[in-house]
Amino acid sequence: MQSSEKFYQVALSRIPQIGVVNARRLVSYAGSAAAIFQASRTELKKIPHIGPILAESVFQKTYLQEAESIVRACESSQITILFYLDDVYPDRLKHIYDAPLVLYYQGSSDLNQERSLAVVGTRKATDYGKRMTQSLIEQSIGCPVVFVSGLAYGIDIEVHKHCIDLGLENIAVLAGGFNYVYPAKHKRFLDKMVQCGGVLSEYPLHQKPDPRFFPLRNRIIAGMTDATVVIEAAEKGGALITADYANNYHREVFAVPGNLEKIFSEGCNALIQKHKATIYTSWEALALQMNWGEAGDRVQPKKALTWNRLTEDESQLMAILIKQGECSLDQLAWRAQKKVTDLAITLLNLEFQGLVKALPGYMYRVK
Repeated sequence: MQSSEKFYQVALSRIPQIGVVNARRLVSYAGSAAAIFQASRTELKKIPHIGPILAESVFQKTYLQEAESIVRACESSQITILFYLDDVYPDRLKHIYDAPLVLYYQGSSDLNQERSLAVVGTRKATDYGKRMTQSLIEQSIGCPVVFVSGLAYGIDIEVHKHCIDLGLENIAVLAGGFNYVYPAKHKRFLDKMVQCGGVLSEYPLHQKPDPRFFPLRNRIIAGMTDATVVIEAAEKGGALITADYANNYHREVFAVPGNLEKIFSEGCNALIQKHKATIYTSWEALALQMNWGEAGDRVQPKKALTWNRLTEDESQLMAILIKQGECSLDQLAWRAQKKVTDLAITLLNLEFQGLVKALPGYMYRVK
C-alpha cells in the first residue's frame, strides 16, 4: 500500500500552476507534501515566491481526487510511485533543476547503480546504425552498466531488444502513462524489460502521449545517466535534444561518426565538429573516458567529503558549497534535501566556526 504522504505527493505533482521548482520550495518550508495541504492560506502566502494565486491552487479538491485515483491505479498495477526525496528516486536526476517531482516505476533494476548510459538515435535507423548499436551493447558485456533509452522506433528499440536478448539491464523512459505506450507495438517488450530492467515515466497511467512530452522525456534520459551516446541523428531531432540536455547537465556526450553522404549522419558529425560530443570509436575508449576501467573492473564509488570535527549535516553543506560556490538558502535546501529551518541552524553553526560566510539575499559561500 502507498503511504498517505505519497497521496499528497502525487496531488502536489498534479497542480500545473505550481511547477516543480515551487513545489520543492513548498516542501522545503512546510516539511512534507501533507503539511502543504494541511497549511492555511496565510501560512502558504508567507513562503517566498508563493503568492495568493499559487497558494489558492493547493485548495482545489480536484487535485486530491485525481491523486486518489492515480494512487489506487498504481497499487492495482504494481507500479511504484517515487517522490524526489525518496532514496530510490534516481539520484543523478534529483539534482537537476527541472527534474520531475514524481516518477512512476515498474522494474527490477536499481535506479541508482554505479554506471548508467543513455543510448539514443534516429527513428529511421540504417543498417549501419543498427550494427553500431548491437556492437556497442555486445562490447559492454563484462562491464556492469544499465542502459537507458526511450522505446521509440529506430535506435531506441534496437537498444532495448539487444539488451533483452543478452540479458542486460535496460530501462525505458516513456513519453506518456503506462496504459498508453507509444509506439503501441513496442508494448510487447515491457514484460521482459521489467524482468531485466524497468520502465519509467513522469506521467500517471492514464496520461496519453503528447508531442510536448517527447522532449521532456529526453531530459529524464539525459539526467538519470552518466553519459549519452548518439548513434545516428539527422540535423534536427529528438536524439540531438537529448544530447543538448546532457551537455546542459554537464554529462558526457559521445557520438558515432557516420557517412558524410548520409542524412542520418549529419547530427552526429555536427556534434563532433562543434565539440559538443566526443567521437565514439569503441566501448573500451568510452569506458576509459568515463573512468570505468577495463571491461569487468569495478570502480569504487567516490567517498563523500568529511571533516572530523563537523557533524554529518555540516559536512554535507560544506561539500555542496565547495562544489557549487555561492548558493542561496533555497538551493542548499534542494541539494541537501533538508528543511530550510534545519539548514538555517546548521549554517549558523558553520558561521560561528568561521567556515561559512553569509551574503546578502540569503546567499552563502565558504569563507
